Amino acid sequence: MRKLQKVLTLLLILSLAASLAACGGGKKADTINIGAIYNVTGGQASLDKPSLNGFKLAAKEINEKGGIKGKKINVVSYDGKTDQATVANNTKKMIDVDKCVVVAGLSDSNYALAAGNICQEKGIPFITSGATLPTLPDQVGEFAFLAPFGDNIQAYACADFAINDLGLKKCYLLIDQSMEFTKTLAHFFQERYIANGGEIVLTDNYMNKDPDFSAQIDRFLASNSGAEIIFISGVPDDAGVVVKQFRDKGVTLPIISGDGFDTPLLIEVAGAAADNTYVGTHASMENQDPKVQQFIEAYKKEYGTAPENAFAGLGYDTMYLIADALNRATDINDPKAIRDAIAATQNLAGVTGTVTYKDGSRVPVKSVTINKVENGKFVFIKEVLPE
Repeated sequence: MRKLQKVLTLLLILSLAASLAACGGGKKADTINIGAIYNVTGGQASLDKPSLNGFKLAAKEINEKGGIKGKKINVVSYDGKTDQATVANNTKKMIDVDKCVVVAGLSDSNYALAAGNICQEKGIPFITSGATLPTLPDQVGEFAFLAPFGDNIQAYACADFAINDLGLKKCYLLIDQSMEFTKTLAHFFQERYIANGGEIVLTDNYMNKDPDFSAQIDRFLASNSGAEIIFISGVPDDAGVVVKQFRDKGVTLPIISGDGFDTPLLIEVAGAAADNTYVGTHASMENQDPKVQQFIEAYKKEYGTAPENAFAGLGYDTMYLIADALNRATDINDPKAIRDAIAATQNLAGVTGTVTYKDGSRVPVKSVTINKVENGKFVFIKEVLPE
């Protein structure tokens, strides 16, 4: 009798365990895990924090409208800590442990390459929301996509604007040699600027997080090169520091840069010295397009502040890009079907422009917004679409 009771008890436990497992599986079946790998601490935080906020805001909006094919989005987010090894390890975790069907995020190409290569190895689609290295998808493989334009497009736009709009044909070029992004951006800017009839009168280099730019500035001042504008190919944590040091030494020339300077740090660190700095980036929060203004109001409501920069909009648009693809995918559990749906994206309008992947390219062609720092704020100047 006692033996029979033990058997019945064991059967009851097994039955209960099976029931609980079925319930857990039911909950999982009602959600879809999407990975968000962002550097919310370290030197990339001023870009990645807003981008993650935008990404999560879009997921919330999509869930409130019913989700994706009846499933609610569960954003699985990890901090890459502005460290490539951490980015790679956390990307693996998202895929192997959390079973994310898509991974997105990051605003710099060094880190996006680290995440993208893991996703390619695992056969999971990866969309970088902010990294702009135009060769990144080809370097990584068929599962990698850019949501923003490439470095070539933003560099060309800055060069076109400097010559065609400002009429400045002599440029001093200062390059951060520690980043793939900054070296690539400088290459394309120089290529376009010279093609437009401009002259690079002097070039100098530095490394990310150099605290003192006095050697470069002194060389520039001693050169008497006749420069009319300065192009600095840099990233957020250097932006305010380098601009302030140039201004403190009496350099009043216009400064122009790419989206690495689209950071609150530029104004917070440089203060009034940031004025007369132009930034080629992905969007302006002054744009009166209803889609942009609705995003701004939703962001304010969710986070109690206006979007800090265009990267908030890029994160937001990337989630909608993923949702659009998942809704069209033949099987949302098949990574290849999801990849094919992303690649087929056409005319998807967002806060940062319209996404279309043409002729097999996994980099969209989008216009570049030129903003200018005036009186401590970014002011919209114009949109440029290089031909």
